[in-house]
Amino acid sequence: MESMKPEPTTTARPAAILAIILASYFMILLDNSVIFTALPSLQEDLRLSAGELSWVQDAYTLVFGGLLLLGARAGDLLGRRRVFVFGLVVFSIASLLIGLAPAGWWAIAGRAVQGIGAAIVAPASLSLLTASFPEGRERTRAVALYGATAGIGASLGLVIGGALAHWISWRAGFFVNVPIGAAMITLAPRFLTETGRARGRFDVLGAVSATFGVGALVFGIINTTDAGWTSPVTITAVSAGVVLLIAFVRIERTAPQPIMPLRLFASRRRTGAYLARFLYLGAMIGFFFFTTQFLQEVLGFDPLQAGIGFLPMTAVNFAVAMGIPRLLGRMPGSVPLLAGILLTLTGMVWLSRAGVDSAYLTGVALPMILIGAGQGLAFAPLTSFGIVGAPASDAGAASGLVNTFHQIGTCLGLGIAVAAAATVPTSGSAAAHLAAQVSAALTTGSVLLLLALAVTATLILPADLASRRTRTPRTALPAPEAEPAR
Repeated sequence: MESMKPEPTTTARPAAILAIILASYFMILLDNSVIFTALPSLQEDLRLSAGELSWVQDAYTLVFGGLLLLGARAGDLLGRRRVFVFGLVVFSIASLLIGLAPAGWWAIAGRAVQGIGAAIVAPASLSLLTASFPEGRERTRAVALYGATAGIGASLGLVIGGALAHWISWRAGFFVNVPIGAAMITLAPRFLTETGRARGRFDVLGAVSATFGVGALVFGIINTTDAGWTSPVTITAVSAGVVLLIAFVRIERTAPQPIMPLRLFASRRRTGAYLARFLYLGAMIGFFFFTTQFLQEVLGFDPLQAGIGFLPMTAVNFAVAMGIPRLLGRMPGSVPLLAGILLTLTGMVWLSRAGVDSAYLTGVALPMILIGAGQGLAFAPLTSFGIVGAPASDAGAASGLVNTFHQIGTCLGLGIAVAAAATVPTSGSAAAHLAAQVSAALTTGSVLLLLALAVTATLILPADLASRRTRTPRTALPAPEAEPAR
């Protein structure tokens, strides 16, 4: 039977531990978006075709999403601090190699290796955080800041990517990871306590079916950007992914030590958080991808100006996210989550109306402020609800699911947004055509946000209110036994 050594219940140096975990998580999130505003200069420097350029981003996303559950389970079995440091080493070395890339194939291969490191670091960082901070106010604050980092990292990556590409080179966005990674690799063994290892057999069949199932599904979704949803390759990959994931669920039902314990889905809040995160990120990736193009190709911004153009959202996101820990201590987490999704939806609908004659302030900046405020409110509760009530032995698996739904939502959302944009008939100027495509993509994102709002209202809100009525007064996050079953 599987067992683990007791988890730490006190934190000797909470500020140092939190800083290491958040800086590492921020670094991998930064690289998920820093590339967007730097893509034109990267394409020109390495002389990439449109298809090769897309794979600079897609190789990272594919490997990241495919290996997340495996990376999470590795932390449970081998020790989360050990796995965390190893993931940082892989990510940092890959960043250096991408910065030195002499050709497109090198950059694409480096991004794939980066994805391996990210798939290890992301779930290990969240499970280390839950292991390092005792349940209650301290963990609520730590998890809230971790969730806030997800939104801030994505937004700030566009600003940093644009600035570095304009002032230095697209390569600087990857070189900057090397000193950050080296510092975290040095500090982690000093401040982070190693967690206990799970004893038992490794779920080989579950790991293989999950990795290849998610990988095939992500690959099929990515392929739609070039070949469409009716392409034989797309249909084959998506079908194979679905079949493998169905097989994976069947394997997990009987596995002695499953890589993804199905009991994690017994909680309405956790299940709702996974689905809402999937839908929310599906909308946000379309926003980042198409708004960047709108700023540069419709409004005529250069990469630096485009990056700075996201500052209103980034600043508001940061300000709101810093206040989230206090809010979560005073009200049910589902309340700021609902408010955040509603604000994001309002901003997305507003932004989708922008056209060639729109002014930056009224057509882009003001909607971005609403979207930034929504992100600041939504990400922390989404993260908290994704791990709430999970026992210590399942911390890695719960963390892996949070990040897996994050990545698959991103992939599927981009595929859907691109497909929606492709339905716009060619007419008028190139700028007018792109503006119409952006409108179609953001309207589609608005539908995804509406679905996320419905999931939150029907799954998370009722369970959260019920749990809050039964929990002890000073406990910020409910204990496992307080979690209402589905």
